[in-house]
Amino acid sequence: MIFETLATTGHEEVVFCHNKDAGLKAIIAIHNTVLGPSLGGLRMWPYKSEQEAIDDVLRLSRGMTYKNAVAGLNLGGGKAVIIGDPARDKSEALFRAFGRFVNSLNGRYITAEDVGIDVNDMEWVFRETSFVTGVHQVHGGS
Repeated sequence: MIFETLATTGHEEVVFCHNKDAGLKAIIAIHNTVLGPSLGGLRMWPYKSEQEAIDDVLRLSRGMTYKNAVAGLNLGGGKAVIIGDPARDKSEALFRAFGRFVNSLNGRYITAEDVGIDVNDMEWVFRETSFVTGVHQVHGGS
């Protein structure tokens, strides 16, 4: 069923990220890279189910394709979600593990802040990959 959904929505790639030691359960969805690497925020949310997380990341990544195109950016659309409660599940290990997954995509996906994420979380991601925005000013953030 998931491949049918991907074919219908036009997604290029979906990566399921799991690191038991860090407590990471994340999904990165790359919708479209025709205009350039996919850009989209990282959301941390206490999804009720894995299916709810999949549905959300697919919907959001597709929306980022259109948002980036309308803004005239040479970027495609992508998005990532971490399944967890941002009030209690954040850790350096979790975000660094996520950063390693982002890095493994070799620039096909650039992550940024979204719901449940702040600049300090992005700093931990930044320690593992340069494919991140929303970091402190000393690292090029705004």
